[in-house]
Amino acid sequence: MGNSFGKLFTISTWGESHGLGVGVTIDGCPPGLPITAEEIQVELDRRRPGQSDIVTPRKEEDKVEIWSGIFEGKTTGTPITLIVRNADQRSNAYDEMRDKFRPSHADFTYQQKFGLRDHRGGGRSSARETVGRVAAGAIAKKILAQRATSGAGGVEIRAFLTQVHDIAAPADALVNFPTLAEVEATPVRCPHRPTAEKMIERIKAVRSEGDSVGGVTIEDRCAELRALAPGWLDGDGAVIAEPAIETAARVARILAACGREPRIYPRPCGGTSVECDAVDVYIGANGAIESTTEDP
Repeated sequence: MGNSFGKLFTISTWGESHGLGVGVTIDGCPPGLPITAEEIQVELDRRRPGQSDIVTPRKEEDKVEIWSGIFEGKTTGTPITLIVRNADQRSNAYDEMRDKFRPSHADFTYQQKFGLRDHRGGGRSSARETVGRVAAGAIAKKILAQRATSGAGGVEIRAFLTQVHDIAAPADALVNFPTLAEVEATPVRCPHRPTAEKMIERIKAVRSEGDSVGGVTIEDRCAELRALAPGWLDGDGAVIAEPAIETAARVARILAACGREPRIYPRPCGGTSVECDAVDVYIGANGAIESTTEDP
């Protein structure tokens, strides 16, 4: 299972959901980049759990600590190590999971592949692993934005929700590159407020039935890069961004990310399904645990 990605800018995430902490080591960051823990914290605060009643209730401060690679507010060009300590370690809350596999989680796959697993919230396969990615992303964003001050043209990347279940934002409402304030205005981070309100209602309704729903997230770069960032040159994509297939693979490593359209398997997949229609079902058969679906 890969934990490192990137070539010129390489990140390696580490840690488990209910271990001592999670973090990332970044190699390839150029020296002299001004960056502070406070700037990284801004991004981690956006990711932090327990921010609303439609997300996980786990309580974590997610306070970042810089262990190496940054001196007096600037990168040194050596590996940067960032750590976030786990505070809400309730390992006993998962005791029941020692002998059970949770639907739509990596429990079964991990057990089958490696012959063991960390049942405490999924261990390494927990969504908490994304803490390291977000922390590294804060530095990557700073590098891209700094291009503007160097005369090369800055780059902005924004992600936002466009669909939950069968509720989708109108296409004409997302023509313009949304501002961060527009994205952050609601808990679901959909820049179209009328749609966002309907999404929240649907999530709460489905959740009250003990279920969950999928959604669709769009990642967008500042539209018309050549016009808004004149220094963006032919070939920059090959240097700054990984090929699309590698980027897709990295996204697919995020828990619950699913991009199989058109569908190959008969079960529903993606933003238009509810979890009970799409989960893996595990049964005991011939003394072993098996999945009733084709791709556990």
